[in-house]
Amino acid sequence: MTSLIILILCILVLLSYIFDISARYSKIPGVILLIGLGIIIQLIAKSLHFNIPNMRPVLPVIGTLGLVMIVLEASLDLKLERRKKGLIIKSVSSAFLIFAIFTALFAVILTEFFGFSIRDSVLNGIPLGIISSSVAIPSAYLLKPDEKEFVVYESSFSDIFGIIIFDFILLSQGAIGHGLLMFAFNIIITLIIAVIMTAVLAFLLHRTTYHINYVIIMTSVVLVYVLAKLVYLPALLLVLTFGLILSNNRFLENTPVKNFVDFPKFRNDLRSFKKILAELTFLIRSFFFIMFGYYTKVEGLINWQNIVIAVSITGGIFALRFSILNLLLRIKVIPLLFFAPRGLITILLFLSIPLISRIPLISEEVITLVIMLSIFLLMIGNIFYKKENLPVDESVGDNENIVAPGGNIIL
Repeated sequence: MTSLIILILCILVLLSYIFDISARYSKIPGVILLIGLGIIIQLIAKSLHFNIPNMRPVLPVIGTLGLVMIVLEASLDLKLERRKKGLIIKSVSSAFLIFAIFTALFAVILTEFFGFSIRDSVLNGIPLGIISSSVAIPSAYLLKPDEKEFVVYESSFSDIFGIIIFDFILLSQGAIGHGLLMFAFNIIITLIIAVIMTAVLAFLLHRTTYHINYVIIMTSVVLVYVLAKLVYLPALLLVLTFGLILSNNRFLENTPVKNFVDFPKFRNDLRSFKKILAELTFLIRSFFFIMFGYYTKVEGLINWQNIVIAVSITGGIFALRFSILNLLLRIKVIPLLFFAPRGLITILLFLSIPLISRIPLISEEVITLVIMLSIFLLMIGNIFYKKENLPVDESVGDNENIVAPGGNIIL
């Protein structure tokens, strides 16, 4: 039995790797193939009456680890530059506006037309309003550099806004004014902790000569993340800040820090750290989506009521996204319109809603259908999107045309 389990795990990893490579040619996101693989395993196990131990309680644990590593990996690739100011402002604004407006409209519909409480309506709407960085970021490799960075910033901050506000609504029982004051205070505390954590972990990364150090760094990041969650701090913001400080260490090169840090060696250590992080992220993300597919209730996916609700929600998501990008932010819509998938974070937050606050119309099957529909639209966008094959002037950087006079992004 032990050999059989190891064999199956090895096959799953190899299949996930094949899906990841094939996505570069087929433009079909590997995530949708992983979910499909999980569903196929479920059907085969049922038909063969093969009993697989219930690992559903492990799903949120794997998802949380994957979320931390995905955001950390993405933040380590983000370079803060003055010429990207417009892109950063636009992407963060897009993340907040689309999330806030969707959640507000969703809550109004549920309260006014179906009679649910405003608190429960908001809690059920937040998971659907968040762009999943775990799906969007890996799928953005086909985009041009400026478009990819837009997706990374937007999806990462969408996760952060969603988690912070979800925790605020879920845990807040007192006055709104007091809650908002604590919310602002917690963000300040988080940023201070992030700076301290970065200094300590960067020192370990740079100074430790023992052959095991990268795993300890990642374990420490997850540890601090969990501790921050336990004391109700915006933990994902902590992870993002940690990664941003490391990836933009050049700003510290002309400060007194240079007396303690060999920056060329530090950057070499950082590159090695990123490689190991990328491979661990690949493993965790793969097993999460395979397990998610395995525990999906297939019969609920073909229920007409669930399909109508899911299609309506997905249509509303992308109609709102089109309006915000095109009319309000004045950003070229294609291909960014399609990069609004729901995924890992949607599942995690939905599972965190207390049963007493669950709305029957928004079932687990509806959530699954919205995730699959949004990923399918992402796949369509990747298939039909073609990069412009224009001659490149070597004297001009890849992102020189990101920000136009007046701060508008030209994509």
